Amino acid sequence: MRWVALTAVAPVAWGTNYFVTHEFLPADRPLYGAALRALPAGLVLLALRRQRPRGAWWWRSAVLGLLNMSVFFVLVYAASQLLPTSVASTVMAVSPLTMMLIAWPLVAERPRTAHLACAAIGLAGVCLMLLTGTEGVSLPGVLASTAAMLVSSFGHILAKRWSADTDVLASTAWQLTAGGLFLLPVAAAVEGPPPALSTPTLLAFGYVTLVATALAFAAWFTGLRHLPAGTVGLIGLLNPVTGVLLGTCVAGDALTVQQLCGMVLVLAGVVLGQPRRAGRRDSVQVPLRPAADERPAQAPSPRNPP
Repeated sequence: MRWVALTAVAPVAWGTNYFVTHEFLPADRPLYGAALRALPAGLVLLALRRQRPRGAWWWRSAVLGLLNMSVFFVLVYAASQLLPTSVASTVMAVSPLTMMLIAWPLVAERPRTAHLACAAIGLAGVCLMLLTGTEGVSLPGVLASTAAMLVSSFGHILAKRWSADTDVLASTAWQLTAGGLFLLPVAAAVEGPPPALSTPTLLAFGYVTLVATALAFAAWFTGLRHLPAGTVGLIGLLNPVTGVLLGTCVAGDALTVQQLCGMVLVLAGVVLGQPRRAGRRDSVQVPLRPAADERPAQAPSPRNPP
């Protein structure tokens, strides 16, 4: 369960990222926004784990950095600006099912019936919790959010396949650094000079970089290392729950009965899909009895006849 708790740090941090991006980051600079999120986070992790890629990890870092960081960050940034948080989170809630299906051919993890059922319960809860029909929906935003969900699901499972014998912090740092380096020249060519950043914007970028990126991705990839993809995907459903609670606590939104019922369904799907601790009887190992020729000889006695 410690890996479950650690993995949960990621979706909780990502649940706050939509709000911070929408409220404090420049809406017209998605490429710079993604670059300023990825590259500083990668450099921070590299400072903590000073290891360079070796062998195949030079090109693997480039591929994973392009999928998990460059393309994904740009699409999420665009979706955060074009869509209400509720709609973007609902689209991303399909990720557990997508990850399970991708994990089957890539890492030979066949989807369990319990995981599929819990993912359906969680998705139903997200729809009940967020889709109230009161907010406008942008088609480009939905397409961006769907593409982000597909790209990240494939990239995360690919990272799980390639990273089994690699330090988690190091591989995460390489991906973030590679993704940021890909984005910088593209941002300069497309969006021109970097945007002027006010103090609130700098603080928002600091939070997004350190908490919602460096810490969150290190926790997420650690969870993928130690848990099945289906379990990790279900934990990701805590993302929209965090968004709703943040809106209630920070933005002063009212928490309706419909949202409460949806939240209960989401949490039920997450909890029921987690691995169970073995029972006490199963955890007690009965020692093997020694072979007859290895038993110590005992002298005959009235209570212990030969």
